[in-house]
Amino acid sequence: MEKQSDRFLSLDIFRGLTIAGMILVNNPGDWGNIYPALEHAKWNGCTPTDLVFPFFLFIVGVAVTLSLSKRKEKGDNHNKLILQIFKRSVLIFLIGVALSGFPTYNFSTIRIPGVLQRIALVYFFASLIYLKTNWKTQTVLASSFLFVYWALITLIPIPGIGAPDLSQPTIIDKLTNKEIAPNLVAWIDNQILSGHLWRQTKIWDPEGLLSTLPAISTGLIGILLGTFLKGSLDSIQKTAWIFFFGNVGLMTGIIWDMYFPMNKALWTSSYVIFTAGMALNVFGMCYWLADVKKITWWTKSFVVYGMNAITVYVLSGVLSVMLSRISWINEAGIKVTVKSFLYNTFFTPYLTPINASLAWALFYVLFWLGIMWIFYKKKIFLKV
Repeated sequence: MEKQSDRFLSLDIFRGLTIAGMILVNNPGDWGNIYPALEHAKWNGCTPTDLVFPFFLFIVGVAVTLSLSKRKEKGDNHNKLILQIFKRSVLIFLIGVALSGFPTYNFSTIRIPGVLQRIALVYFFASLIYLKTNWKTQTVLASSFLFVYWALITLIPIPGIGAPDLSQPTIIDKLTNKEIAPNLVAWIDNQILSGHLWRQTKIWDPEGLLSTLPAISTGLIGILLGTFLKGSLDSIQKTAWIFFFGNVGLMTGIIWDMYFPMNKALWTSSYVIFTAGMALNVFGMCYWLADVKKITWWTKSFVVYGMNAITVYVLSGVLSVMLSRISWINEAGIKVTVKSFLYNTFFTPYLTPINASLAWALFYVLFWLGIMWIFYKKKIFLKV
């Protein structure tokens, strides 16, 4: 039996790869000129960009196992652990809300759901489940959440509307001339968080309340992988099984998509299974190359990102807003922002519009890699 390592290099690589991808797709030079692979699916479907967020939740689950397993095995006081988990979840949630409101902080309309907020909720509930259950129960719960969610949003009539409709919620009520919520996900968001949802959607949120349920399954699948990695199989067997279950997930997701379409905005069950399968395959490659074969020449940049993932996500988001907010009026009387000045000076004159947009996004990723490399060299690792 192989001696198990307390830390897997592949975990940091996968996390860094994911956060770099998140920064890349969130920061094009021009939102009107983006390669299709770097855009979310318009509604149903799954592009490479749609893999980024579930990958992060998946790796949160893996990290939960590796960070809590020893304390769970030693019988540490669960109440104390739960309090620590709760405090961390609240802090991540509040950072997410603060980032949503930056820099104006209009609390009457500030968006309450969001990326970090969903990470906080998934981390909290997945951690509780991990502490209180074994892997068999976790498997049952992850599966149950997906089937319950499918039943909730496909079978339950919407109050005042009727049969659920999983098309994009832009239906106009002819009597009030307002958008209405044709599915349970949008209806619950609109009932509880009206006025505090994503401004592009208004009546529902892609990180809303009900769709957090299947997102917890994404985290639980990561937890199951973490438990598997700490098991007694040798590294070759582990790699083989990771790829096996990854491909089972891909096929299951594709089949379920025929009846319950993959949809990131609704975080549908088929989307969970498909993206988890893809995450297992990508993680499997990282694990095989870095932890098994010890081929690590290509890993440093991803590790640098992965060691400060939430830090670079927050800081890059703040700077992105500032670059688009700080402005002046030029000699022609036109408003110019810092971003538009840099973009139109150094990128658009030399490249086609779509390639200039991509070049800016790549520049932004590399810029933050440089900042995080300084953090890494100085051993500055900011933990939430």
